[in-house]
Amino acid sequence: MTIKEAAGLLDAEVLCGEELLDKEIDSACGSDMMSDVLAFVKEHSILITGLLNPQVVRTAEMMDMSCIVFVRGKYPGENILQLARDCGIVVMRTEYRMFSACGKLYAAGLCPENSAKV
Repeated sequence: MTIKEAAGLLDAEVLCGEELLDKEIDSACGSDMMSDVLAFVKEHSILITGLLNPQVVRTAEMMDMSCIVFVRGKYPGENILQLARDCGIVVMRTEYRMFSACGKLYAAGLCPENSAKV
């Protein structure tokens, strides 16, 4: 699946990284606990979160994640968007809650076989 396809499934607004929407993703991780994300250890993934702080971008960068999706309509500040641009990470927002966003991606083929068990 591409990031662009995921954005369509989530009815997401792309906030930065439009030039990277054709990147392939293999899995997704939904969490507001960055320690859980660090245990996830998968590159080319989407991070789905409601946590709005720069540590989210730093964590995604460390894990070579391709995209961050902020749920529940949350809008990150410019400092977070600029950090994501600098790191080459796509940032999107969706009105869906985390459970629904994860479910939509799962139903579209991002299955447990493609991701680590956390």
